[in-house]
Amino acid sequence: MLNRLHDALHLRTSPVIFFGSAAIIIAFVIGTIAFTDPLNAAVSVASDWLLTNLGWFYILGVTMFLAFLIFIAVGRFGRVKLGPDEEPPEHSGAAWFAMLFAAGIGSILMFWGVAEPISHFGDPPRGPSLGIEAGSVAAAKDAMNYTYYHFTLHTWTIFTLPALCFAYFIHKRNLPPRVSSIFQPILGEGIHGPIGKIIDIVAIVGTVFGIAVSIGLGTLQINGGLNELFGMPETSGWQLIIIAVVCGLALISVSLGLDKGIKILSNVNIVAAVLLLLFVLFAGGSTLFVLKGTFESFGSYLVNLPELALWNDTFANTGWQNTWTVFYWAWTITWSPFVGIFIARISKGRTIRQFVSGVLAVPSAFSVVWFGIFGFSAFDIELNGEGGLVDTVVGDGDIPGALFAFLSYYPAAFFVSVVAIILVIIFFVTSVDSAALVTDSMANGHEDYNPLGQRIFWGLAIGLITATLLVFSGSNGLEALQSTIILVGLPFFIMGFFQMYALYRALQEDAGELPKMRTRNWKQVLPPEEYERREDDEEYDTDEVVVEPEAVDEVPVMRDPYEDGDEADGGTGRGSLPARTGSARAEIPGDGPPRSR
Repeated sequence: MLNRLHDALHLRTSPVIFFGSAAIIIAFVIGTIAFTDPLNAAVSVASDWLLTNLGWFYILGVTMFLAFLIFIAVGRFGRVKLGPDEEPPEHSGAAWFAMLFAAGIGSILMFWGVAEPISHFGDPPRGPSLGIEAGSVAAAKDAMNYTYYHFTLHTWTIFTLPALCFAYFIHKRNLPPRVSSIFQPILGEGIHGPIGKIIDIVAIVGTVFGIAVSIGLGTLQINGGLNELFGMPETSGWQLIIIAVVCGLALISVSLGLDKGIKILSNVNIVAAVLLLLFVLFAGGSTLFVLKGTFESFGSYLVNLPELALWNDTFANTGWQNTWTVFYWAWTITWSPFVGIFIARISKGRTIRQFVSGVLAVPSAFSVVWFGIFGFSAFDIELNGEGGLVDTVVGDGDIPGALFAFLSYYPAAFFVSVVAIILVIIFFVTSVDSAALVTDSMANGHEDYNPLGQRIFWGLAIGLITATLLVFSGSNGLEALQSTIILVGLPFFIMGFFQMYALYRALQEDAGELPKMRTRNWKQVLPPEEYERREDDEEYDTDEVVVEPEAVDEVPVMRDPYEDGDEADGGTGRGSLPARTGSARAEIPGDGPPRSR
């Protein structure tokens, strides 16, 4: 039946995965609109339970992922190339970074650049437990610690782990661009069976929800900016129009493809973002304060990172971390399949060490600069200027409007705010664009030609979910987004642990796990006087003991485990890996009795 429907619609995808994902999305939309209150209550209860009982699991999981990535990158597998061994990288470093920035975290920087530091400055995360006073210098330092914690290494760890897995299994093992492919070392051919299809459906649905949350936040920010500049009401009707415009522009970009759509928009956006960053740095009159504060706060973050990475608010138990850190990790990990495949797609030809260091370090460094400049510029307004940002962001709860309230303190505020709105729109257009392309690839299982209608469908699905969560949820839009994404993120965290195991197992299989190092064996050495006593005593056997050190066998001779056999094994190249490396005593067929190699 599904196949007939698939053919009737002239699709070219996996019917079970495509229609299964579409059915869940449509059912959610209809159920939310038809049963708003009961569904909201159920989602709220479930998310509250997760936050109370499993918030620590989200914190632990991301830190473990980071430790695993460092272990893989610095170890012997770091030299493995993600693709054919002799193939160079497809994209230059500059183009690679630009696409990483736009598809991964560019929209997040625009939304949280001012809102995050000012929120923690006005309401310190560890205020109750450490006695930090709101609006103080100590509050500013702690605010930057948590801002960097939320948007540098740990955020990019969530993207890097699945991205590395995708890059390896897609480019090295030539498997389909699906989440189920990562589990091939565990499932084998089962990646094409029911379990594999369930994994892919969950990944596609989660990705659509994750992007929808981002578009929802962006819609609130765009609406807030337009309200600040033109008095546009912050109502559901205008938010629906904004969602329609963003998704419509994204669909145009989707139709142009990767090289003409996403790549061009990414390059334009990175240049515009850097210009906005420089404007904030030099036009605010506090350049020296901002630069000094950025470097100092980064050092504080590095010193406090071990504590931040494992902090669970155990004693104060304020619930702050549940609404900030846990929400971030759950939200970000729902992005990870789409961002992971996208990063993998543009990273072919790089080694694992280059990949991990690049994807972790370069965007993280840019985030440090971005949040340092915006954060300390905002602190300067509060500590040395007119103030008022804390009242707007924390007092009034206007997080979406934080950026535009901040820019109102700068010269040419109207013009710069218009540019900022355009930047936010383009960032979210590239997010929807990338998500539609990647989601279609996950459903298809390949990246060859596919009907344009399929990609358009996924773009429309993202817009539909966004509108449902933000406009038709029947409650505060931001709270609805947060509650939903906390639930959706849980399966992805669980899959993350299996991804680590699957990748390491595949690397062992493909790179050839070396046997344990073999060394010479030695006889037991006794002092001369004890040796003489035992020689005279018939109860002792002195054949296995000596006075001077004496080896039992020769030093093993190591050679390339993949080298063909030579004269030592008759040129056959046969035998086990220990036999071929000379790291153990082994019998080579056709070469006589066992001997030491």
